[in-house]
This record gives sequence, C-alpha cells and structure tokens, in this order.
Amino acid sequence: MVLPPFPESYWLTSESLPNFPKLTQDIKADVAIVGAGISGITTAYLLSKQGLKVAIVEAGNILNGTTGHTTAKITAQHDLIYDEFLSHFGREQTRLYYEANREAMQFIKQTVRELRIDCDFAEEDAYIYTNSDKYAAQLTAELAAYEKLGIPGAYVEQTPLPFRTQAAIVMHDQARFNPVPYLKTLIRQVTGQGGQIYEHTTAVSVEKGNPPAVVTSEGHKIVCSHIVSCSHFPFQDGWGFYFARMYAERSYVLGVKTEKAYPGGMYISAEDPKRSLRSVTANGETLVLIGGENHKTGQGIPTIKHYEALQAFGEEHFGLKEIRYRWSAQDLTTLDKLPFIGPIAADAPQVLVATGYKKWGMTTGTAAALLIEKLIAGQESPYQTLFTPSRFHADPGLKTLLVQNADVAKHLIAGKLEMVRKKPEELGNDEGAVVSVNGKRAGAYRDPQGGLHIVDTTCTHMGCEVEWNDGERTWDCPCHGSRFSYKGEVLEGPAKKPLKIL
Repeated sequence: MVLPPFPESYWLTSESLPNFPKLTQDIKADVAIVGAGISGITTAYLLSKQGLKVAIVEAGNILNGTTGHTTAKITAQHDLIYDEFLSHFGREQTRLYYEANREAMQFIKQTVRELRIDCDFAEEDAYIYTNSDKYAAQLTAELAAYEKLGIPGAYVEQTPLPFRTQAAIVMHDQARFNPVPYLKTLIRQVTGQGGQIYEHTTAVSVEKGNPPAVVTSEGHKIVCSHIVSCSHFPFQDGWGFYFARMYAERSYVLGVKTEKAYPGGMYISAEDPKRSLRSVTANGETLVLIGGENHKTGQGIPTIKHYEALQAFGEEHFGLKEIRYRWSAQDLTTLDKLPFIGPIAADAPQVLVATGYKKWGMTTGTAAALLIEKLIAGQESPYQTLFTPSRFHADPGLKTLLVQNADVAKHLIAGKLEMVRKKPEELGNDEGAVVSVNGKRAGAYRDPQGGLHIVDTTCTHMGCEVEWNDGERTWDCPCHGSRFSYKGEVLEGPAKKPLKIL
C-alpha cells in the first residue's frame, strides 16, 4: 500500500479557513498576541470577552502549524507522568498540574456547548497500555500516583483493542475534537469584538518601553500594554535562553480506513516506539489515526521510515484498506516536562510566554490561556508558580540540561566533520541530500520538474548543520529544532533568518 505523496496530506486541508491581511502599518492594541494556535486564539477570545482590544499576528497562515496537525486529544492523561511529577515536585504541585488540565478540559466542553460548535467533540476513555513486564510495573506505579492525587482511574489487563495487551491504566471521561472548526468559531468571536488578526506577519523582537511594542520583520510596530508570545518557539528568545531549556521532537500520523472495526477509546503505548490510536470523523467518514514514532528534530533520518513503521503496525493489528492522509507535527518539551506559562523573564512582567506543551497542547494550551487571562487582569492563580518560566528544578532540570546540550555539541561537531562525496548532479527528481559543492557541504533538492535548489546547510540560529528530511522535504536542525523549506525559508524557530541560497 503506497503512502500518500508529498506534500503532506491531512484532512484539515479541506477546511475553509478565513483569510486575514498582512500588517502594513503601525497599530495600537491593549494586548498583542504572537502566534495563532490554540493558546493564542483562546487567549484572544478570553481577553476580548473582557472588553480588551487584541491584535494577533501569525508568521504564516492561521491554524496551519502544530494546532492544525494535531490528533486533538483533550486529556489530563499525559503518558506516564504523575508518578514522575510526584517524585520531583511533590503532591501539592502535581495535583495542581492535574487540576489545571482538568479545568481546561471543562472549559473546552463548556465552550463547545455554549457556542454550539460542530467540531466532532466526543467524550472517550483514555488508556496507557503495554506488553512489557518493565512497563507493567510502571503502570502500577502510575495508578498508585493517581490514587495519591485523587485522580479517577483503573487498572485493566485487556483493553478493547483488537490485539492482546498485558496491562493498561484507564482515565475515564476524557475527550477528543477537531480543533479547526472549534478555533474558527473562537476567531469569529474575537473579530466580532473588534479584535484584529494579521497573517504572514513575522514578529521578530520586543521594543522595551512603557508601553512596549512588538516589532515585525518589516519594521511595523504593535504598541500595547501586554505582549503574549504563543508562537511555537518564543519569538523573543534572548531574555530566557529558551533554546537551551527546551528541545524539539517530531511525531507522525496516518489517517487510515481499516478492515477491523475500531472499538472506541483513545490509546497510547507506555513503551517506545510510541503508538497512539484514536478515531476521527473526517469529511463524513470515520478514520483511525495511528500516530507515534517521535524523535528529536533533525535526528530521525530517513524520516519516511517512521511513516512506514506506522503503516506496518496498522496492517498487522487492524488491516488497512486505505491510507487516506499522512502528516507530522513538532512539539517542544521543557527540561522538567512542565510547560512555560507566565512572564518571559523576571524583569519583563508585561511580556508573557506560553510554550513547551510536550505533546498535549490542546489541553495545556487552553490551560495557558486561562492562566494568562488572570495574569493580565492582575488576578492571583494557584497555577502561576507551578508554570512560571523563571523556575528551575535541579532535579530533573540539571540532568536534562546536561544531556540535551551534550547532544547538541555532538551533532554540532559531527556536522562539521562529515565527509560528503555526493554531487548535486547525481540527484534524481524529487530527491534531496547533503552534497559537496566546490568542496564544501551544501544541501540540494531536485524538484519533480527537475529544478535544482541548493542551500548552505549551516543553520542560521547557532551554526549547526541541518539534515535532509525526506518525509516532509525540509532541512531540519538536529541541535535546536529549527526547520527550513527546501528553498531555505524558515518554517520553525528558533532560527529567524533563512538558509543562504547557493
């Protein structure tokens, strides 16, 4: 069975998304929000309801990044996390993490009902399953953590899945939805309250002052009392060294028609490589989403093998009639696995950041918006200390910091020492590779029409050498997760400048 061809395919391309203008002049607002994902749009919705004038800027098209490429689980079951959090942060802080996500789930459910949003919202049980003795013991420890924290859950041996499982834990009354129609409704609410949205407008810096201003790549300014960075990677990074405090991972999804009926529920494997399963209604038909195969950005080469592994899993356990869609997404994880939500730096209370959701952005991104609303209003929240970006936990933060930055150093050195012998003229149509041009490392891609695109492979962020991603036809940095199109254009930060065209 052949995978859908490039460009990547996913059912959200069929959604009719609104178009918004590019920012072409200086403007004023009460709050400027950078990034039009779930946290940015939900924040704008909440603040607009309070009578504040908001302006959202998005570097590309709205709902076309990670939010539009999600499997859209709304859940407080974030893999095996609560036993780990208890050991690092204690019972009170871990319970707050659960409550923040539970409140976010209830907010989404209530909003769907109040605004009558047709977004395939459905409540389902969520399972973590395993076929490993090692992970069965971890599931037992995780259930014990549920009990200590008062989280409703249960231990089962066999799930409803059509294959054997050794053990699983279930968290009842979780949910799933399609985020695009949900967020389109919130966007209409924002614009109906006078909010402004600008696409293809890249925010590059903050001009300090009273009031401060967001500065775009073309020099235009949004002068405002508060700035909220909800972009995937904080656009204003220098104040908090976020590139060293988070790492980027990619994961993959197939949308398939199966021979075996899907039993309902949402599932994720405890062990690696991850396997995530749930159903979705797409264009009037039920599909099964098979996801997983996560790896650090720029290091899972060749990337097409991850789609092939998911295909093999689906064929073995469900029988595949058709692979309808395929796509990938990128997520950022902090050193301690808690998201960063709050002032971007201790001396910049007017500039807020929301990022680092790991793979649970639908729920934690909503929790971020609920917290930011309170911070801007000057209200206290029980969650602000837990999520503050200025925190640092020696355990596990220091260990993870050392591991991640040793990995960065390894790939920085390896890229500089790599011997490259392949020449651009050896590439076939729709083929890319690292090549040698005049004795120097370069990146080349020959498009389906035979046109050759050659770029300098040195990442414009901190000088690591990017690698070719054959699954998405992009150049990905293995150090800090920046991604570039085959033409060198920036797709994901922290890089702000394109690759040099040779």
